[in-house]
Amino acid sequence: MEFEKITKSRKTERKRWYDDACGTAFALELIGERWAILIMRELMFGPRRFGELRRDLPGLSANILTQRLNQLEQNRILRKRKLPPPASVQVYELTEWGAEAEQLVQMLGRWATRHPGHDPSLPLSAASIMMSFRTMFAPERAGEMDARIGFRLGSDAFVVHIHDGILDTARTEPEDVDLLFEGTPPGLAAAVYGGEKLPDLEQTGILSVSGDRQLADRFITLFPLPEKLPDCGQDK
Repeated sequence: MEFEKITKSRKTERKRWYDDACGTAFALELIGERWAILIMRELMFGPRRFGELRRDLPGLSANILTQRLNQLEQNRILRKRKLPPPASVQVYELTEWGAEAEQLVQMLGRWATRHPGHDPSLPLSAASIMMSFRTMFAPERAGEMDARIGFRLGSDAFVVHIHDGILDTARTEPEDVDLLFEGTPPGLAAAVYGGEKLPDLEQTGILSVSGDRQLADRFITLFPLPEKLPDCGQDK
């Protein structure tokens, strides 16, 4: 009886899409709205301002972004915080529980890229390609590599540290790195996932590479895409 009262009370707290006690159904109620997971992806590497989220999700209107941020905050997935002076601006960041969804985001990405309709040449944000590295990283290819790789992608900067078969990512200025990539996320994706040669991308000005050239050639091989599903003819 007590459990029934609690259940009825909670039903009044938020809109229900499904009359289903399964955790998967509840997860969809929490983050199933369009853009919600992509907003979470953008916040995986640290706090972001409203304008930065708008910039990196160009198909998302300010009105819908406001709605999604409010919903995610109500669902305890993110929180608002004001940075101390001299910045003194409001940012959005994932809660500790919200950040636990990274594995979910990675698994969805790996699962979906097996579909023949996935197109890695479409536009993507800096956080998106950094997340793809964490998703597709093949530690057996890295072996005993211990290297710090920096990235300047527009106004975004990151450092990836590969060590002990692990890939760590930080949103920070690339200082004291072994290798530095500068350019655009699509340009970097063209090298890592599109099979484009680094010298060709450098010649066109899409990408700039400085530092250990052998490490650069090896780095772009560490992220194999999963095997595609067979076409319909083979699947029958």
